[in-house]
Amino acid sequence: MTIDDFVALLREDMGLPVTADDIGLGLDEVPGWDSVHLLSLLTFLERRTGRGLPLADVLEAGSLKEIYALAVAE
Repeated sequence: MTIDDFVALLREDMGLPVTADDIGLGLDEVPGWDSVHLLSLLTFLERRTGRGLPLADVLEAGSLKEIYALAVAE
């Protein structure tokens, strides 16, 4: 999954009005972001990547960029 795929998932599948520039923002600064989005994103990423992501690590992430890094980590 590329960063562009990730941004497309956020925009198209989750309905968040974000751009590639927004993924480095703190989660509290992301337009429209809330805790329900975090759980939805985790589910979308697990389906898209075919592997589970540790919830504790995702909860510690401070930005969408950090969540993306967890999703693509080998």
